[in-house]
Amino acid sequence: MSKDILNRYLFDNADVRGQIVQLEQSYQEILSAHTYPVAIQKLLGELMAATSLLTATLKFDGDISVQVQGSGPVSLAVINGNNLQQLRGVARWDGDIDNDADIAKLMGQGHMVITLTPTNGERYQGVVALDKPTLAECLEQYFAQSEQLPTTIRLFANGKQAAGMLLQVLPGESEHNEEFEHLEQLTSTIKAEELFELDATDVLHRLYHQEEVRLFDPIEVSFSCTCSRERSGQALRTVSKEELASILAEQGKIEMGCEYCNSSYSFDSIDVEALFNNAQTPDTKQ
Repeated sequence: MSKDILNRYLFDNADVRGQIVQLEQSYQEILSAHTYPVAIQKLLGELMAATSLLTATLKFDGDISVQVQGSGPVSLAVINGNNLQQLRGVARWDGDIDNDADIAKLMGQGHMVITLTPTNGERYQGVVALDKPTLAECLEQYFAQSEQLPTTIRLFANGKQAAGMLLQVLPGESEHNEEFEHLEQLTSTIKAEELFELDATDVLHRLYHQEEVRLFDPIEVSFSCTCSRERSGQALRTVSKEELASILAEQGKIEMGCEYCNSSYSFDSIDVEALFNNAQTPDTKQ
């Protein structure tokens, strides 16, 4: 069974939809770029699962960013993705961090920012405070505030695997949905080990064996970094030629690194001259 899969499902006897995401390789690729403390590994895993679940609720082509910012040891953790379920992420922190630190200890006073950037259409940004005990509860608050849709979310991560579930009343249906409350109670019984070890069919049978559930084709989730030599060159062109010349004189070359995947792009004086003459240099990672 692939461990990087999102499954969507509907209940035939209730106006409720659900999603399950299970991540392993893509999660490990995000973690491999840095030596993260255990608590941040878990935070990034939950954030990655959450971003995948959120992306699957959207009906547009484009990008999504889910980031948490705060005054605590972790100043930033972010997952960027798109409608193809291609994700990347990074966290910034300072100092020693307790392995069992929860989101309040990690982030301090903070907030979550969710940014949607459709390929066609207007950019949307929603903000919610990080004032709940878990990331999942903060996301539920986001849906209550911005979407007015009853939503329950479960998120798990252990540094090796990450997983999550989302249950939500269909848009346009009543907020007072008795079927949703019943299904919410069933969903709340899911355990991390079950989402890590069972496939979606078995999870749904375990939770909803008395319900009529329609499971759709799985969607692959993957790690994908959008960095490139060309993009690094574009960033350099925003700096004055004189300042770049000064760096080259001191260091002999300019190194551009990617926080997300640790790729490095090197530019010498000939490369920089070519950038300002609108010439292209090869797109190779060095």
